[in-house]
Amino acid sequence: MTLELEQKQGLIAGDGQLPVKMAQQAKENGFEIVCISLSDDNYRDLKKYCSKVYSCAPGEPLKIEKILKDEEIKQLTFLGKVSKSILVKRPKFDKKAIEFFKKAVRLNDDKVMLMIIEELEQIGVTVLDQTIFIKNLMIPSGVLGKVQPTKDQIDDVNYGYEIAKEIGKLDIGQSVIVKDKMIMAVEAIEGTDKCIVRGCKLAKKDAVIVKVAKPKQDKRFDIPAIGLKTLKTMQKCKAKLIAVEAGETIIVDQEKTIQYADKHGIVIMAI
Repeated sequence: MTLELEQKQGLIAGDGQLPVKMAQQAKENGFEIVCISLSDDNYRDLKKYCSKVYSCAPGEPLKIEKILKDEEIKQLTFLGKVSKSILVKRPKFDKKAIEFFKKAVRLNDDKVMLMIIEELEQIGVTVLDQTIFIKNLMIPSGVLGKVQPTKDQIDDVNYGYEIAKEIGKLDIGQSVIVKDKMIMAVEAIEGTDKCIVRGCKLAKKDAVIVKVAKPKQDKRFDIPAIGLKTLKTMQKCKAKLIAVEAGETIIVDQEKTIQYADKHGIVIMAI
């Protein structure tokens, strides 16, 4: 059964340019986007493509639900990084958020997001597949730039892929850092870029990054994504290859990202 899209769409936006790309694509295809921004770093860019941009904190579900009801939003997309480290920093939560976390048996990514989706469904809001408006950003199989991997790097990629799938199965993270068939770091609450920094301190140079979708990836949240920021982190840390899962990963600003990789001798490959 094909989902019929509403002309007016909601967007809950975290960090980065991915929510901006979605809003741009949707607007160019005749949709109106009402955005709830959970970040400051892309607020101005979102205003170019969204009819309205509301600023909320992640700990304000009561405010968010009121906006969705007032705007009569029936469908929405989650895009952009919202670091789970906010739970450690203990920001201000409203009454509903406190009740939500008390109810949670675990605070791993999938459990939290599925609970949020369930809450939204109770007010008549459907959360969409993250890729509906940005399928053009999904990565095809193969080496994306001019720099080719060595045999040793491919061996590290194969090992890293196997381990990354296992940590994904446990809902710990999506990325691992590998050097000479040894795991230097496993992504946890900190996110991919900080995991790269941590792993590369041990690897010293020429580390391999592997990032995959979870074995049972729910496409409504946490689709793997990389971009120019990831490549700049790799260059700073002297990492030389990033491997992602073909057909399951998004590259933001693909052309710029591949140009940067070629310039700095970094391999981008999709397996």
